[in-house]
Amino acid sequence: MNISDNQQAILTFIAQCIDEQGVPPSQTEIANALGFRGVRAAQYHLDILEQAGYIRRLPGQARGIRLCHPQSDEDVEIPLPRTRVESAGDALRLPVLGRVAAGLPIGADIPSDDFVLLDRAFFSPSPDYLLKVKGDSMRDDGIFDGDLVGIHRTQQALSDQIVVARIDDEITIKRLKIGKHGIRLLPRNPDFQPIDVRPDQDFAIEGLYCGLIRPSGK
Repeated sequence: MNISDNQQAILTFIAQCIDEQGVPPSQTEIANALGFRGVRAAQYHLDILEQAGYIRRLPGQARGIRLCHPQSDEDVEIPLPRTRVESAGDALRLPVLGRVAAGLPIGADIPSDDFVLLDRAFFSPSPDYLLKVKGDSMRDDGIFDGDLVGIHRTQQALSDQIVVARIDDEITIKRLKIGKHGIRLLPRNPDFQPIDVRPDQDFAIEGLYCGLIRPSGK
């Protein structure tokens, strides 16, 4: 089944969002990105793409779009650069360990006994735990106050990746920048200043950001 230029653009945008943010876009984000007047136009094109086998949608999920190979008898997700979205049938039971600052670093809260059951396909790579964001210094990367961010536990990260970092027993989520003059933690909001890690500070990467969920009502 042939698809229109708009529908191809939607597929490209979905792939880009998964690649860069770790989650597919919402219908509102698709409508805004493509310049549609409303969500109905986005939903119309998504219906066609689903009928043609290019995507499938998970009922009741705002970001429940999955890319598929058209005309396949099974749901086979399209490989994307730098990111692999795992099968939607798998579930993760993730602990909510505390809070992480998206502004200035704050001390980690005492871990709680809260757990959230989530579709594994919302994240890449697979997270080990969730942290609740406080502040809006990462807003330009789509991370807002109150979001639950999935964190893959690792002590290694590349420059320009979003990380949870520890500085002298305080934690923060920022974009990592490694340069010849040292390490900087960059906010994604012009109202906030970068954090320069001093040589005398106790600094460590605690984990790699791999997606988020937004509580209902936000």
